[in-house]
Amino acid sequence: MRTSINNYFQLLKQTLDNLDRTELETFINILLNARDKGRCIYIMGNGGSASTASHFVCDFNKGMSYGKDKRFKVICLNDNIPTMMAYSNDISYEDIFVEQLKNFLNEDDVVIGISGSGNSKNILKAIEYANSKGAVTIGLTGYDGGVLRKICRHSINANINNMQVSEDIHIMICHMIHSVMTSKADVKELIYG
Repeated sequence: MRTSINNYFQLLKQTLDNLDRTELETFINILLNARDKGRCIYIMGNGGSASTASHFVCDFNKGMSYGKDKRFKVICLNDNIPTMMAYSNDISYEDIFVEQLKNFLNEDDVVIGISGSGNSKNILKAIEYANSKGAVTIGLTGYDGGVLRKICRHSINANINNMQVSEDIHIMICHMIHSVMTSKADVKELIYG
């Protein structure tokens, strides 16, 4: 058992060490720009990634906005269960995110898709729509990034063939961003060490 525990932590550490720091810095700057210009940020995921998307919203809307003059406007597309169920039942599961974006999305808003495989059809459809409307698109992926990594304007890939480690990396990115944005230190110094 001890060996399995150590192996898991080693995989996690190696994956963190291999993350592209420039991609992380770009992601943070996109989010700060959206906040400063009053743009909305939409985020979505399926399964464990849906939980990560919800967690992002909590950390951004409360943790990084409370008491501030400039606030984040983040909406999680997988948090409105009745809307998702209606689209899923009446149209298709592939349309649960894109149809919500059609109600709200404006040019230069930010759309973030989280998919361990990078191949979730409902996320891909929403990202394609967002690209067509001039939104800034970002994918958080695992494995080789799948199609999502290819079609997003920006991507952060936890390049490992392990769903659990990929999902761990995605939530750690959320917490790293929270730390960077609430710190007085320079963004580059915090990311690069």
